[in-house]
Amino acid sequence: MFDLVLGTNNANKLIELRLMLPAEHYSLHSLAEIPDSIDVEETGETFSENAALKATEQAKHLGRWVLAEDSGLAVDALRGAPGVYSARYAGRHGDDEANNAKLLSELADVPMEKRTARYHCEVCLSDPEGNVRITAGGVCGGVIRTEPSGSGGFGYDPLFEIREYHKTFAELDLTVKRALSHRSRALRQFLPGLRRLISQP
Repeated sequence: MFDLVLGTNNANKLIELRLMLPAEHYSLHSLAEIPDSIDVEETGETFSENAALKATEQAKHLGRWVLAEDSGLAVDALRGAPGVYSARYAGRHGDDEANNAKLLSELADVPMEKRTARYHCEVCLSDPEGNVRITAGGVCGGVIRTEPSGSGGFGYDPLFEIREYHKTFAELDLTVKRALSHRSRALRQFLPGLRRLISQP
């Protein structure tokens, strides 16, 4: 059993991470379960830099293996914004409604064919000494709708449409979203490396 700290307090992200990391192989702990965990400032300029910061700083502080991720939305018409500022695009961290409203305002005059966007996710595993051991990334492409639709998901999911399904992430069944999402794609890239690592003598 491999003891692993999932470096996030975001309950929605924890659900997706835990679905991809079966409990029979991994002993998983969220930061909410660890009283002495720290808040790591996300000062990186890229998703991969922020994922590495969150993994290594938390790992050194706790003296444990930490898997951290950083993810967000990049909109082509906004030259990649909101990017690493996705969770705090409107000013306050985690205010999904305000973030979505700002995104719609910024894209108000942009025609549908130019509202292309991508969700990005980067994951990073740090050993207890703060050394990066595995990194992986995943991307999922779509388009930003002109109004929100669906009650599932979180973040920009009510606006992010998967063209092949003609549905937003917030409208898709969780099983389908798990197969397509940027986070799931990153974890699928990550898991073979983790399996090799824990099988080493």
